[in-house]
Amino acid sequence: MSAGGGTKAVVAALAANLGIAVGKFVAFAFTRSSSMLAEGVHSLADSGNQVLLLVGGKRSQRDATPEHPFGYGRERYIYGFLVSIVLFSVGGMFAIYEGYEKIAHPHELKSWYWAVGVLVFSIVLEGFSFRTAIRESNQHRGELSWPQFIRRAKSPELPIVLLEDFGALIGLVLALAGVSLAVATGDGVWDGIGTLCIGVLLVLIAIVLAMETRSLLLGEAAGVETVRAIEAAIVAGPDVERLIHMRTLHLGPEELLVAAKIAVNHDDTAAEVARAIDAAEARVRAAVPIARVIYLEPDIYRTEEAARGADPEATPGGKDPHAADH
Repeated sequence: MSAGGGTKAVVAALAANLGIAVGKFVAFAFTRSSSMLAEGVHSLADSGNQVLLLVGGKRSQRDATPEHPFGYGRERYIYGFLVSIVLFSVGGMFAIYEGYEKIAHPHELKSWYWAVGVLVFSIVLEGFSFRTAIRESNQHRGELSWPQFIRRAKSPELPIVLLEDFGALIGLVLALAGVSLAVATGDGVWDGIGTLCIGVLLVLIAIVLAMETRSLLLGEAAGVETVRAIEAAIVAGPDVERLIHMRTLHLGPEELLVAAKIAVNHDDTAAEVARAIDAAEARVRAAVPIARVIYLEPDIYRTEEAARGADPEATPGGKDPHAADH
């Protein structure tokens, strides 16, 4: 997944949320609606989250240093995790608190038409942002379902924007329902209930984001198709007899570490082994350009060691390590 599509979706979401946040706070000033206040804080938190994603993307492009020899690609995961924390604390918990206060101490809404007008306007803007995120995601999603795409994507920006925009649209509908019921019944409790529902929704989305970015921070292997492409590239030349075992690790969304033990002919000279390794590395980089760091260890394949479990991925009857992503 390229950073370009993610950046475009993040910028679109930032522009929409800034405009929406201003409108919601203006509506709150006229109506004193807790739903509008919660939604205003939600949009402000989303705007801050998009800034965090842009900062993380910029900082991840720094060159490697002796202290960080594999570069800073994982900064994008760190800032993605910060987004989930902000969404949980600033967005979700604030809305839950405001909803509880409004239910405990309800009051009649003032100038309710401000709230309705701003919410409808916000739904239109948020819909454009959501459409941009969907269009950019479809360029990378392939045959994956939306839940699979969110779970398996190695680039955090698009899944985060998708979930934020989806949550924002549902939150706007809940806020509109709460305000409408409060106006229709004359009971401000409905406004508080709408706010409480918004808070619960944001907390659930934040938990999903935290779980997914946590998995990326811990370190994920390459996807099934990428692993198969690397395996095929390694053994494609006559200089490698077979792949004994291999491990992959994402150093960042577009940086992959490959470590493998390969079987070479036992009669090969050191020079021939070195040429075999160089050729295999070239084939891997041609097949999977994001394979930036490659370590290949030559060895002599011994069937008895593989049978004893020296090669967990090749153990007969063993679990397929590529059966699930995470």
